[in-house]
Amino acid sequence: MLTKSDLIRIPYTPDLTIRGIAYASRSLRYTYNRMGGSSVKRLQRIVSGIAVEFALRDYLNARQIPFDVKGATPFTDPDKYDIALGGHRCDVKSFNLFRRNQIKGITRDLGLLMGASALIPSDQFAATGHKDRDIYIFAFLTGLLASSQAAMTKAIDAGQPIHLIHTMPKSWAKPEHWRSLGKIALKSDCEETLTVELGGQDAERGFISKKITLKPRERLETEARFHTLAYVHVNKMPRARIGIHSPQRDETYLISSHDWGNIWVYGMHVILAGYLTRAQFRQKAKELPANSRVYQYSRTRTKNLTVPISDLRPLSQLFERVRTWETKKGRKP
Repeated sequence: MLTKSDLIRIPYTPDLTIRGIAYASRSLRYTYNRMGGSSVKRLQRIVSGIAVEFALRDYLNARQIPFDVKGATPFTDPDKYDIALGGHRCDVKSFNLFRRNQIKGITRDLGLLMGASALIPSDQFAATGHKDRDIYIFAFLTGLLASSQAAMTKAIDAGQPIHLIHTMPKSWAKPEHWRSLGKIALKSDCEETLTVELGGQDAERGFISKKITLKPRERLETEARFHTLAYVHVNKMPRARIGIHSPQRDETYLISSHDWGNIWVYGMHVILAGYLTRAQFRQKAKELPANSRVYQYSRTRTKNLTVPISDLRPLSQLFERVRTWETKKGRKP
């Protein structure tokens, strides 16, 4: 059984968001949108999930708890494990708490999380390739988002960081026919100079990105050989539209000033809750239909398996076992 004192609260630092954004941008072409919703919300979920994973890694490093990341999720297979502890594959399941009333409540009493649910999507749990000894680590992230135009403007005026991105449509990001987009040209109707980053894939399907300084009302060609274009990122909010032209597609794609989303996650804390092995989770879990209400979400979007957070095991026990496993391993001839 887990108690309030077993929860590990880690202060959030902006570098966690930066690392999450770097991963999200590269993985956009491959990740599975299980939760539905807009591409911006999807990217925000990826950023926050990766931020929690890096917070865990930093915590382990600071305490000299050995772990391995060789099995970390490749962009082409988003449901593989994140890290390994003592040779056990670990999958970090994190839940975002972005509602202000929830954050205030948890700040006053961290024990409120004992009423939350440890969720794993049913289709993910049923997938092949897992072992009963695999470990699920459950965690929470508290923080805020600035998704609306008004919220983005408020964040900018307050000097807060933003990361503006526009995801390209399927015909550009996942075309039916694999061919070069040609020398992509950009043109800005803005009065200010912008730094524009294009991200996609090259001929070998590897990730490629290109940064361009785009002056007011200038048309500029890039030498980068994109075969797909997944996203466009700008360093500040454009006040007018930006055009992107592919000579091979014979198409100009226009992005208006209201078509940008902010995927910066304004994190406050990461709370590491507890863990269970896959076998233990299966034994304790109950089915939870889609559209169910749980502590962390007003409505779940998918069918899940659920275990009360209070039924998890303390991470302190796991970390101590990891040290023991590694010590025994080191004694072997």
